[in-house]
Amino acid sequence: MKRVLALLTAALLALAACSSSGGRDPKPSSLNDHTASGLYQGFGLDTPRPRPSFTLTDTHGKPFAFGTQTAGHPTLLFFGYTNCPDVCPTTMADIHNALLKVPAAVQKQTYVVFVSTDVKRDTGPVLTQWLHNFDGGVAATFVGLRGTQAQIDAAQAAAHILVAEDDGQTHSTQVLLYGPDDYARVSYVYSGGDGNEAAQMAHDLPIVAKS
Repeated sequence: MKRVLALLTAALLALAACSSSGGRDPKPSSLNDHTASGLYQGFGLDTPRPRPSFTLTDTHGKPFAFGTQTAGHPTLLFFGYTNCPDVCPTTMADIHNALLKVPAAVQKQTYVVFVSTDVKRDTGPVLTQWLHNFDGGVAATFVGLRGTQAQIDAAQAAAHILVAEDDGQTHSTQVLLYGPDDYARVSYVYSGGDGNEAAQMAHDLPIVAKS
């Protein structure tokens, strides 16, 4: 029964997205009961996902090869857009709050990579300014990435999340956490700003950092 309830909860949360657009996310079967292993507080993935290889443009206008430049580091990967009214800023605030709760050594190892699904409006300067709302007081490396529509679509496919629609406004709410072993075994979904997502990440990050 607990597993069924967890799966139903995951399904409902994963289908949430920006209030202006509705949401989409992987089928509930791709999210495992996060209490099953007793290891993570986030939602365990049925099959570990390898760190994807894609190259996009960072906020300085330089190529950023995600697979190689974050390799060996705990990495939180999230796709969204800066004009999102609720899911994206809340999720990024949860990431920031989670980082504040983990040891400085774990913070220093961690990458937070935000990939914009809004290829028309999210320029490098826009991404830079927006990310500064969430990177203060922590030692993690925050990276904002952008690209052409084809590049962004390919990056989402490589990460095994559903490709955003409606000019990037209907997008996945999943945050994937990759470990130093370059696999993601746990993910997080928008929880309505109740703090659960931040607490889950704060619990799991030190564990994943040792993998």
